[in-house]
Amino acid sequence: MLSDLMQQFETASATYAAENGLERDDDWFVLKLQEEMGELTQMWNRTTGRGRRKGMSDEQLATALADETADVLGHILLFAQRNHLDLAAAIERKWRFRPAD
Repeated sequence: MLSDLMQQFETASATYAAENGLERDDDWFVLKLQEEMGELTQMWNRTTGRGRRKGMSDEQLATALADETADVLGHILLFAQRNHLDLAAAIERKWRFRPAD
């Protein structure tokens, strides 16, 4: 399952990059992850009253927070795939459970 999810994110990301003329070099993967973490942090600040809501309703904030979390997950998986990291083994080692894969 984890490897399937990684491949789905890779396909979507490669398509997006091709359509927008982006070069996904080694640095791009970690820089995009950092960018997405910043966006997640910004949304968390809005959701918890530490930042301006910009007219967003509670429902809109919840949706945006979920979207930004999905972006972070996607970019973690893209980073791992690009760097040939065995996330399933790392999860088993660090979190002490075997993910479905």
